[in-house]
Amino acid sequence: MNQELHVFVTVVEKANFSHAAHALHITQPAVSRYIKNLESSMNAKLLERSNKMVQMTKAGEIVYHYAKEILNLYGKMNVLVTDLMSEPSGMLNIGASYTYGEYILPHIIASIRTDFPKITPSIVIGNTREIVQQVRARDIDVGIIEGMITDEHVVMERFLMDSLVVVVSAEHELAGKESVSFSDLDEEVWIVREQGSGTREVTEQMFADHKLIPETIMEFGSTQIIKESVEAGLGISFLSTSAIRKELELERLKVLNIPGFPIQRPFTLVTQDTEFRTKAMDVFFKAIKAT
Repeated sequence: MNQELHVFVTVVEKANFSHAAHALHITQPAVSRYIKNLESSMNAKLLERSNKMVQMTKAGEIVYHYAKEILNLYGKMNVLVTDLMSEPSGMLNIGASYTYGEYILPHIIASIRTDFPKITPSIVIGNTREIVQQVRARDIDVGIIEGMITDEHVVMERFLMDSLVVVVSAEHELAGKESVSFSDLDEEVWIVREQGSGTREVTEQMFADHKLIPETIMEFGSTQIIKESVEAGLGISFLSTSAIRKELELERLKVLNIPGFPIQRPFTLVTQDTEFRTKAMDVFFKAIKAT
């Protein structure tokens, strides 16, 4: 059945029996037999062929959806069994939101690679919603997001606190003030992250908590662009201290001294709802929790 599902998925994705046969390194009659056997076991027609193209029937769409998941789980089962008998190694697919992924994660990966060179990380950077969706879809093994969101299909665990501050250019008129109130910020241009970002979520919560309604908001999709824009004097922003270490050391940005700041938020580990993990994942979990 596993081979039949593999052949079926390949035919669907290649949209052609001969192309699927070439990709699978088997003959086209063999492909036809696998599909016929699968249709017989399902007691349903799964594919329609016309003008050398292949299209799924409604039953075929159902089988394709679950076949992808079954094959993915089968592959993970093999990886886990093999991994049990060996040292930490293999692919580790990690997704992280921008702040953690761009400013903290690289140092952790470098440390892991020093001690466990057979572990091969693959990193995807996205906003909080995107990372959770990819964990749900099993496209990545583990995700790290900013803050917390509700999703019953994944497991979430807070593991590290992050500090956020209001920053301005070193040349900004507020940069030299000993203390700044929110009334000083009413007319400032605020540069914020896009919707779906964990930093955007905590920024809006900060606005609400302090009854701040900015007259002008500029929305950018990258923390790096926001930092460059603030440094250039385009506006001010609310950013993680993890993301601005170099700029503070070089005195290109200044943190405003506002009562009640910095504001804390958690970084959260997002995993699939399973009791089994590879040794590579165990190594990764131990490393991030030690930071």
